[in-house]
Amino acid sequence: MAAATPVNPDVTCDANCVVHVVDDDADFRDGLAWLLDSRGLASRTWGGGDVFLQSLRADKDLWACCVVLLDIRMEPLSGLATFEQLKSLGWPWPVLFLTGHGELSMAVAAVKNGAWDFLEKPFQNNLLVDKVQAARQAAISLQFDSRQQLQFRQALAALSLREREVLDELLQGHYNKNIADHMGITPRTVEFHRANIFDKLKVRSAVELAHLMGRFGRSAHE
Repeated sequence: MAAATPVNPDVTCDANCVVHVVDDDADFRDGLAWLLDSRGLASRTWGGGDVFLQSLRADKDLWACCVVLLDIRMEPLSGLATFEQLKSLGWPWPVLFLTGHGELSMAVAAVKNGAWDFLEKPFQNNLLVDKVQAARQAAISLQFDSRQQLQFRQALAALSLREREVLDELLQGHYNKNIADHMGITPRTVEFHRANIFDKLKVRSAVELAHLMGRFGRSAHE
């Protein structure tokens, strides 16, 4: 899911990646929190999707790197309805559905619609923890990419007009002499700008530069 709300680049995700347990059954969610805690996984519990969504809108800190365990059948707001609202908010983190008997088709549809995965009740504790750990690793990777993307786009925006012109030529695969001819400057000047571009964008080659441009987009440059 694309994030409409930016991921905070200052939030560290590794040890602080919280698991949000959203379930209207108090005993069940407390049991899940105990299981996660026993495996060294920090968690927070929520009595329903409506409560979780209300808190998300009020507290930006809840947007930090996390995983959501979401029961599919809840009142007054179902897990599927909660998930749709999360998507509309631009929620970037993995959502793992917990389903009961007869809800398998809904869970499969949710995964096709962007959910991370689902687990059918009753489940084995180790299987749930394994899936949560996999989702946490995905969240950590997303957090790292978001931070790296922001830094790269900030560096792009800081290029001078002349450096942006040289960058365009480099991305077209042109050599220094060709760039010099196109721009009416000397190859030595092209080399100077090229070195500055590589230094500012923290790349070592035109190939690496092209890869990062493709990976992180060019909105700051265009």
